[in-house]
Amino acid sequence: MARQGVSPDALAAACAVDPKTVGRWLAGRVPHARHRWTTAGLLAVAEDTIWPSSQRSTPSASPAEPAACYPNRASVPREFWLSLLEGTEHQIDVLVYSGTFFAQTNPHVARMLTARARAGVAIRLCFADPAGSAVAQRDREEELDGTLAAKIRASLTYYRALLTEPGCEIRLHNATVYASLFRYDDDLLANPHIWGQPASANPLLHLRRGPGAELGWFEQYVTSFEALWETARRWGGTTIDKTSKE
Repeated sequence: MARQGVSPDALAAACAVDPKTVGRWLAGRVPHARHRWTTAGLLAVAEDTIWPSSQRSTPSASPAEPAACYPNRASVPREFWLSLLEGTEHQIDVLVYSGTFFAQTNPHVARMLTARARAGVAIRLCFADPAGSAVAQRDREEELDGTLAAKIRASLTYYRALLTEPGCEIRLHNATVYASLFRYDDDLLANPHIWGQPASANPLLHLRRGPGAELGWFEQYVTSFEALWETARRWGGTTIDKTSKE
């Protein structure tokens, strides 16, 4: 908590409990599972780092098991997103359709990404091609009445300044994306898409890369990002794109 600058009152607010309850946790009481997940996510650590006794330790336990689970993306504390972004040292990868919330919850996201790039972090942002068939299909599924393309174009305007920043690259994909992905070094947030529902209402998994997890969830999502990234086209900076790479 001290390292992340999270006070007992802030933790209590994130978990929607009384500060006295947090005091009891600090004194040694183990919280309910949902509060452990929220706390671990907020502090950007694995749950078993804080409460080893709460985790099952079996020979079949996989290092690819989630570090935390959230019922929906909106329940992930804003402070957690910021702590991951600011703490990344090597790689940031983002895969979304529009990623509107990414900028709206943090209007300074482009400035923060620029700072990370200048610190040596490689940044790859992959948005959906607003002129692509995948966006039209997603728009129909969510009954958005043709507004998804406009949301993507509006979102892209936040990141135009990154195009001239060494170490930053933005591409547009035309693919069916089954999960939005946000990778920060060895931490990855996967937001699966449930048909017909907005991503914000769907669950979110916090995955942490573990030793020997070559076939684990983390690696599978990273592999899928790499494959999709290769098919995406570089964004040139205009939000009115007339062509799309199929």
